[in-house]
Amino acid sequence: MLLYPAIDLRRGQVVRLSQGDDARATVYSADPVGQAEAFAAAGATWLHVVDLDRAFGDGDSAAVVRAISARVGSRLKVQTGGGIRSVEAARAALEAGAARVVVGTAAVSDPALVPALLGAFGPEAVAVGIDAKDGLVAVKGWTETSTLTTTALATRVRDAGVRTVIYTDIGRDGMLVGPDVDGSMALAALGLDVIVSGGVGTLAHLQAVAAADLAGVIVGRALYERAFSLADALACSSSS
Repeated sequence: MLLYPAIDLRRGQVVRLSQGDDARATVYSADPVGQAEAFAAAGATWLHVVDLDRAFGDGDSAAVVRAISARVGSRLKVQTGGGIRSVEAARAALEAGAARVVVGTAAVSDPALVPALLGAFGPEAVAVGIDAKDGLVAVKGWTETSTLTTTALATRVRDAGVRTVIYTDIGRDGMLVGPDVDGSMALAALGLDVIVSGGVGTLAHLQAVAAADLAGVIVGRALYERAFSLADALACSSSS
């Protein structure tokens, strides 16, 4: 199990949202690059970076994502998403130093994009974010809900050649109540590598993810609020 500390970017700051609600944002740092440096120095091997500005459609933090990749990309792998809706946007992120791009809304609204990305960059460089609200896929920065079920989207992208998906139960995101392990396992049963996100609040939650033999877990608020250290979290992941 790989552990992905998260940096969510909003207006140049590191934030965490509660249940994806932009009105319920908590700012944790005004120095995203410094935060990435701290995670790298603490031993992280991956970093999950989300451009919430672009996801919400009111700007972008592309320059910050590039700066993060430039600073820490030689020491860890950067996985980035948020509003990536074209081959050109994905190419820009990868050329700036990201190891993997995450496609969310566009995987629903533009089914041809995922095969195009896989053809251009290969399955190691592409993941699909599956964000669930009551079993349906949420899109556009989680502001709308599609009619597509999480299982249907997972099956579709798997058949296109995707290997890795990031599964988030929006109701748990930022709430520290524990991730949706059962939902993640259902997608893993389709033959996908599943990185679960949303709700991690204790080391026991990480241990549950490890016990489920999932591919990875994204942790945000629990690290920023010092529920546990990154070192302890990495120890949980390495013992899986």
